[in-house]
Amino acid sequence: MRRIRLVLVMLWAAPWTLLGFAIGCVGLATGGRGQRHGRVLEFWGGGVSIFLRTCSLLPSTAAMTFGHTVLARSKADLDWTREHERVHVRQYERWGPIFGPAYLYHSIRLWLRGRDPYRDNPFEREAFQRGQPGGEEGKCGPVTRP
Repeated sequence: MRRIRLVLVMLWAAPWTLLGFAIGCVGLATGGRGQRHGRVLEFWGGGVSIFLRTCSLLPSTAAMTFGHTVLARSKADLDWTREHERVHVRQYERWGPIFGPAYLYHSIRLWLRGRDPYRDNPFEREAFQRGQPGGEEGKCGPVTRP
C-alpha cells in the first residue's frame, strides 16, 4: 500500500517535476551538475543559475522546487536549503498540479495588500517553520543569496 501511495504522489506532482527536470537538463547541457537525493532530483549551476537569477520572484533566490526536482545556484546553496526545499516537495505531493497557481495566488494577494509576497506566503511560512532543525523559523534566513 505504501508503494502505491508513493507512485500516486509522484504522478500527482509529475507535471511540475517534468518542468523542473527540463530546466535541470538545460543546466546540465550548459555546465551544471545534477544528482538524485532520495526521491528528489537536484540540479545546480550552469543554466539553472541563470534561470534562478532571471525567472524567480527574487533575483537572489538560492533554490527553487518544482515537484520532485530542486534547482539551486550552487551545490553549497543546495545543501544549505535542502530541508526547506523538502517541505516544498511535500507541498507539491499534497497540492499536485494546483500548487503553482495556489502559491502565485497567495503571493499576488499578499503583494496587493502591501505584505511580503515571499516571507508572508503560507507555503513559505510552513517551509521556514518545518524546514529547519527543531522547527526554528528563519534559522537560515530567507532562502536567497546576497
